[in-house]
Amino acid sequence: MFALSLPRRKFLKTAATAGAIALLAACGPMPGGQAGPAFDSSKPVPVALLVPSGSGNSGDEALATALQQAAQMAIADVAGGVKIDLRVYSSGADPALAAQMATRAADEGAAIILGPVFGDSALAAGQAVAGRGINVLAFSNNSDVAGGNVFILGQTAQNSARRLVGYAARQGKGAILIAHEKTPQGDLGKRAIMAAASGTGAKIVGTVPYDFNGPGVTSAVPAIVATAKSTGASTLMLTADSAGALPLLAQLLPEQGLGPTAIQYAGLTRWDIPQATLSLPALQGGWFTLPDPGLSAQFQSRYAAAYGQSPHPIAGLAYDGIAAVAALVKSGRPNPFSSSSLTQAAGFAGVNGVFRLLPDGTNQRGLAVAQIQNGQPVVIDPAPRSFGGLGL
Repeated sequence: MFALSLPRRKFLKTAATAGAIALLAACGPMPGGQAGPAFDSSKPVPVALLVPSGSGNSGDEALATALQQAAQMAIADVAGGVKIDLRVYSSGADPALAAQMATRAADEGAAIILGPVFGDSALAAGQAVAGRGINVLAFSNNSDVAGGNVFILGQTAQNSARRLVGYAARQGKGAILIAHEKTPQGDLGKRAIMAAASGTGAKIVGTVPYDFNGPGVTSAVPAIVATAKSTGASTLMLTADSAGALPLLAQLLPEQGLGPTAIQYAGLTRWDIPQATLSLPALQGGWFTLPDPGLSAQFQSRYAAAYGQSPHPIAGLAYDGIAAVAALVKSGRPNPFSSSSLTQAAGFAGVNGVFRLLPDGTNQRGLAVAQIQNGQPVVIDPAPRSFGGLGL
């Protein structure tokens, strides 16, 4: 029995393409939210970047460097006369420090804040500057911290759930059984899948929770199999990731008669990270979502050429944040960083593909549906390039 382990911090992984700093289309503002701070539009726009350096963790330091470098790459790509004054602040992994750095950034004239990464720090940073009219574009994917002046840029469970549930319904596999761990992430994933079913023609036919440990997963497998058979489920949606229960479920479910020939497997997490997950026999034919692979490859290639190494999986979020900032300034809006400007419906084109921010602080991203075929991810439904596109 392998040991299940929960990573110290969780965030989904994304990537992107160059030269796509653009506002997709003009549209009317949406009501409510922050008005945005005043700043001198004749000077470079002061943008604060909160990164997790200073925590003492080597992984956080590497991530901080990658985010800063991706932001600098985006600034170099900006056209149309937009100048950005990037100011980098070390917020570590401590919410109190993130709040302190956000306050300092506001005191020093920041018009908008990009980062921090971790959900609790994003929440603290947002609260610290809420009274200053400053919006925060955090790199988190935790929708529970979104709202007010905090907008999250990370790929969320809601994004993946909407894409997969809609695709399953269109393929005639909309009778969905959810298997989820009893953790905040598992509960969030379950709620995302259930919400995604509305209006798609899909139906949630059952849910099976399990304790987040080896014995808990093992004991839940018979219930998953029995529920799938009794409900006639055509798709099994898994919230687990490769660092958690996914490998064990992929081993035990086929042994109990619920392999990939009996039901369609689909997952909210990236099944291509780490790459070894792609070789699991039970996941062959399984579905998951990912950003447009072509755009991702372009960004990774340009980043490697510029910095001599591959980007961190979420480095593209910093590029996307700068893309949105530059596009809004270029649009000529009188309050470019107000909540109404940030949530314009047409969205933005960043190096992670098309994305837009929603009034509740969450986001929508144009994702591709991939299927594992012979140990490789193959796109079976391409990522849309606009918000009138597939699955959005």
